[in-house]
Amino acid sequence: MLRAEVSLSEPARAKIAVVGSHGIRKTTAVLSIAATVQRAGHSVELGREVVRDNPLGINEAATGESQLWVLVSQIRQELQLAPKADVLVTDRGVMDNFAYYLRACGGRDAYDVEPLVRRWSATYDLVLRLVPDIPLQADGVRSTSDRFRDEIEAILDEVLPRFVEPGRRLTMAASQVVPEFDWRPLVDGVLAPRAGAAPGGDGEPRRGGPADPPGSSGA
Repeated sequence: MLRAEVSLSEPARAKIAVVGSHGIRKTTAVLSIAATVQRAGHSVELGREVVRDNPLGINEAATGESQLWVLVSQIRQELQLAPKADVLVTDRGVMDNFAYYLRACGGRDAYDVEPLVRRWSATYDLVLRLVPDIPLQADGVRSTSDRFRDEIEAILDEVLPRFVEPGRRLTMAASQVVPEFDWRPLVDGVLAPRAGAAPGGDGEPRRGGPADPPGSSGA
């Protein structure tokens, strides 16, 4: 897969996306990763979940236009934030936004955005997918329907491997996102100099970092 071109005159920057369906501690993971980046002596920007600002509707009733707004807003936010710090950590990426979009469009790419999603997916240095093994809890915004979340997860199972190769993709269970979890190996894998290899190299988590939960795969 083609990676985003980077000018040799520009400082090397990194981008980490935490993806998955809703209610799986993505925001907690993003905050923890960002804090770890700062403790490692690097500047960091946080990309928040843009769907909460969506004026067109969210959750099960979202339309294709609504999810298109989310996808475009995700890219716009990343364009704005990425130049500001050594590392950008985003709460979602275009990959999981695309899964919600496909669900809203009845499974078809109504606005032909897949080429854009595929190209933009190449700009992430690491994509951490959290998989749900915890119950949904009401937050007053996101859906508490297990069926809706399962539908999104099924679509993501299919589209994520198409857009992000194993060497840039890690998987961990949502239940592993706890205060005592050590994020430093993941951050070191992204920040360490690499001779043409993506974080993890062979697609496997580094020792002490996120691990595939039982029954799941990084592939």
